[in-house]
Amino acid sequence: MIEREATSTSTESVVAELRRRPAFVMVSHVKPDGDTLGAGLALGLALERLGKRVSYFQQDPVPRNLRFLPRTERVTHALPSDLPPQTLFVFCDMSDPARAGNLLPAIARENVLDVDHHLGNTYFGGMNYVLPSECSTGTVVMRLLRVLGVEIDAEIATCVLTTIVTDTGGLMHSNTTPEALELTAQLMRLGANKERISREIFANKRVAATKLLGRIIGAMQFAHGGRYCFSCVDDAMLRECSADGEDTEDMVNVLLGQEGVEVAALFKAYAGELRVSLRSAGHVNVQAAAASLGGGGHFRASGLDFNGSLAEAITAVDKALVQQGL
Repeated sequence: MIEREATSTSTESVVAELRRRPAFVMVSHVKPDGDTLGAGLALGLALERLGKRVSYFQQDPVPRNLRFLPRTERVTHALPSDLPPQTLFVFCDMSDPARAGNLLPAIARENVLDVDHHLGNTYFGGMNYVLPSECSTGTVVMRLLRVLGVEIDAEIATCVLTTIVTDTGGLMHSNTTPEALELTAQLMRLGANKERISREIFANKRVAATKLLGRIIGAMQFAHGGRYCFSCVDDAMLRECSADGEDTEDMVNVLLGQEGVEVAALFKAYAGELRVSLRSAGHVNVQAAAASLGGGGHFRASGLDFNGSLAEAITAVDKALVQQGL
């Protein structure tokens, strides 16, 4: 087994490698959000400004609410056939390379740069630029861009601000640090339209999504004295509402927003998979709970894939949350 490096590579070393390599593939994780995609686009655009060859890999299609980002028309699940041997694959916002999906072929570790802010990162790259104190992977990328010396134009600023808005819940979560707010202001001055970004990510919901939310609310259950709220969505509910998986995004936050709720879970049992989205108001570490079941994420926002029935998943998640103090 290859011994994993336990510390982050220095900013200067990563930037030197970015300058040295001729070609790059920016890799987003499955079921992409604004952080994985925005971080990859921001760094990719900067590298293109330096004359580098950049491709954008993502196994799943770009979600509807992120298609406003620049260059999303170039994001694809297919790799170019003529990539040079020195191509660097940059995995953004992933604690483990498996999050990229099963369509990406095996890549030599020396050709992998791991850029992330997750506490549970496995340091799987030849270089690992992992800064858990950052609010988003996009703000990790900003540290590289400052040293890289590329001008931050409106397109790059839009991508980075999208990562901040996504991972801070619209500047509402506890990771909305003074530094995050200061960077938000800077990016807005550089041309990023925060109002549009916020609306694209959190508003503009389809009628189908609103109908689905009503079904999910109707199925809500409470436990542990009302401190835990959970619900589920399945194939039948999606069909009845003419909705799809994208329409379930952020609905777990509605569950967390109920009075007295400290932890929320949305069980997504559709398309032959069972995924669980977890959210915490701050007392319970849902990252640790998810990690105990093979998942991961952040202290307040995490998720996991579950191999078993819905009833088994509900029981297992409840037990994991209790172990974390629920």
